[in-house]
Amino acid sequence: MGNGRISSHGLATKQTSRKKISIMQRGEKRQAHICIVDDNQMAREVIVEQLATEPYQVTQFPSGIHLLEQLGHIQPDVILMDVMMPQLSGYDVCHTIKQNIAYQHIPIILVTALNSREDMLQGLDAGADEFLSKPVNGAELRARVHTMLRIKQQYDALQSVMQLREDLAQMLIHDMRNPLTTATLYNNFLIKGNKLTLQDNNYATRVQDSLRSLAGFLDEILMVAKMEQGKLILSRSKHNLNQLILDVAKNHSELAQTHSLHLDIDLPAQPHFAYVDAPLLKRVIDNLLSNAFKYALDGNRVTLRLCLPTPHHTTPQQKNPFCIQVLDEGSGIAPENYERIFDKYEVIALKNAGKEQVGLGLAFCKMVVEAHNGRIYASANKPKGTIFTIEM
Repeated sequence: MGNGRISSHGLATKQTSRKKISIMQRGEKRQAHICIVDDNQMAREVIVEQLATEPYQVTQFPSGIHLLEQLGHIQPDVILMDVMMPQLSGYDVCHTIKQNIAYQHIPIILVTALNSREDMLQGLDAGADEFLSKPVNGAELRARVHTMLRIKQQYDALQSVMQLREDLAQMLIHDMRNPLTTATLYNNFLIKGNKLTLQDNNYATRVQDSLRSLAGFLDEILMVAKMEQGKLILSRSKHNLNQLILDVAKNHSELAQTHSLHLDIDLPAQPHFAYVDAPLLKRVIDNLLSNAFKYALDGNRVTLRLCLPTPHHTTPQQKNPFCIQVLDEGSGIAPENYERIFDKYEVIALKNAGKEQVGLGLAFCKMVVEAHNGRIYASANKPKGTIFTIEM
């Protein structure tokens, strides 16, 4: 193989001497990395030679299992993979890679002697990005690899821009905390100073509620980002859910009176205990109640309920199952939007269309509930309104 070398992992690496193709990743340039996966060594070496005129780093793997074992330690930009391999076929390996969020963006070209329509469809179902027929034509191989690299470069560039925007947004959120904290503190002094007229005190109380909502919104943005990056770790401990719900309801009782709403609490007679992250679960319930109050009309009734046991979708692995429901009598949500309101990207589309008055809070709720291995969903309340149900 000339410059090729075999490592202890049973793979070979070849690096050409021509000018490198630069791949941008996290602000650093590196040489394009091509992985070849085939149980036939001669077939691998043919492809290596066909790519020898290109400035790539080339790594060989004798099986899909070897590739999967090393995928977390290498940075492939394109994977060229045979279909007919022992133990794991190219379809199986492709499907496994595309199911992993960390690697699903890597372009995969399946190299195969199978060329029926059914074989092509099976490859597409597995997530393949391109196909090459055996025997491989060198010019076609290089053209396909160039195309896949261009797509990968565009993806990497987009990811860099998105990461930059994410970092900037988080920096702005952190910078907003200081003036927000100051405004909350001084507004609280005004309320507790007992020197305001009744009307001014009502205004100051509304300001305090708005500041508290804004602070919660900023916290949720940061927490959603942490969850998406896998950086948020739940701190579970045993809690009395009856008391947890009463604590949240207490914070909303005054707000309910201010808006001439009725807040009903429906709890089982006996305390129910569960292992949850109490601060996060409280924030989820707080979000659901805030939404119910926000769009309710004067005189409407909002119900916060703890149900035992969970009515649907419980599994033998779930201990002490329960469900929490928030029922309102508002204008309701269109059934076709029941799932969309929990997706932060769909929320933007809904807001732009003016169809639903929802925000990032429900996306946050969904992430917290799913982190507890539960689920949250919306359904219609009768005769009007919406029911939000948390099942754990």
